[in-house]
Amino acid sequence: MFRRIFIAVLISLALLLPSSATFAQTCAGMSLGQLSSLNGFVPFPSSSLWNTDISTAPVDPNSANIINFIGSTVTLHPDFGAGTFHNQTIGIPYQVVDTATQPMVNVALGTFASESDPGAMPIPSNALIEGYPKPGNGDRHVLVLDRGRCWLYELYHAAESKSGAWSADSSAIWDMTINEQRPYTWTSADAAGLPIFVGLARYDEVAAGAINHALRYTVPSTQRAFVAPASHWASTLTNPSAPPMGTRLRLKASFDISGFPADDQVILTALKKYGMILADNGSAIFISGAPDNRWNNSDLNQLKTITASSFEVVQMGTIYTDSNVPTGPSPTISSFTANATSVTSGTPVTLSWSESGAIYNIISPTVGPVRGASGSVTVVPTATTTYTFYATNQYGRTTQSVTVTVH
Repeated sequence: MFRRIFIAVLISLALLLPSSATFAQTCAGMSLGQLSSLNGFVPFPSSSLWNTDISTAPVDPNSANIINFIGSTVTLHPDFGAGTFHNQTIGIPYQVVDTATQPMVNVALGTFASESDPGAMPIPSNALIEGYPKPGNGDRHVLVLDRGRCWLYELYHAAESKSGAWSADSSAIWDMTINEQRPYTWTSADAAGLPIFVGLARYDEVAAGAINHALRYTVPSTQRAFVAPASHWASTLTNPSAPPMGTRLRLKASFDISGFPADDQVILTALKKYGMILADNGSAIFISGAPDNRWNNSDLNQLKTITASSFEVVQMGTIYTDSNVPTGPSPTISSFTANATSVTSGTPVTLSWSESGAIYNIISPTVGPVRGASGSVTVVPTATTTYTFYATNQYGRTTQSVTVTVH
């Protein structure tokens, strides 16, 4: 009798505690390291357009024209795989860190600084740059996921100096717990103003049997327009048959995937359920993924037998052009203060803020992204520093600064 009661108590406790599967499907359940497993975690809420099942969504009225513009005989191409090509790995790499142990560093921003998110960011000194071990002069993306605080950091055209300092032409910080959007017409580390990582095909997902989000793809020519979830165009074309950034293609439900290898079927099933979202100008219907030596390149190559005619455009909704980009108020910063503005080196200083209307906030330098319309954080300046609070929403950005003099 006692044994049965004891077992019943254990079962009751187990029901109250989060299961290992539930834990794994959170930021905290991600494995640390380069190209590591997310253990079932999918960035952004289930309501995110990246994570929405569009298998039964209507076909866009302009679908046939867009497919013909891309080229109906163009073939699908997995832009990822095992090994190297011309001494470069195939795909866009990433790493998972924890800010409890990974120091935050500032990133010097270049070409697209005005539309970038400033640091600090937890970029490791050994971070994988796209194209490693010989990144060359390509896009040189760096993607970092923070397990501890659930932020995603992405750099475009990143470089690390011999002294260990990081620079990039563009940067974007994404809150993986909400449906974050960049300001309309702003780019990101991707041309369409989208997050890159969430659109990658990863081996850990395929090995687990399901990709539970849309994939990312490119085409050579796009329209000077964008549709949700994109926020930016990168073209001068006004041809209505050219796809706007954000255009979602879906593999037709009638397409028979049964003859493909099992790993390919996982990818093709995702293309039927979630589709793929246009993120950049590049080669025709190249889908993005992370490099991994466990990919079977021969199996992946079988995807190249599928033509664009096997896809259809999911109904896009509002197409934003120069004439109808939404406008509205940028966030309002009520206050951004330091509890002391003149201190000796090493003295803790509390920075406090209050804002309204922001989607996400950043304090630069040294601090990085912070959550909450109001709050505070402690810094320990060792030199005179001007701290700037950046409050951003879909319409723009508002800033306010405070200087702490160190003597």
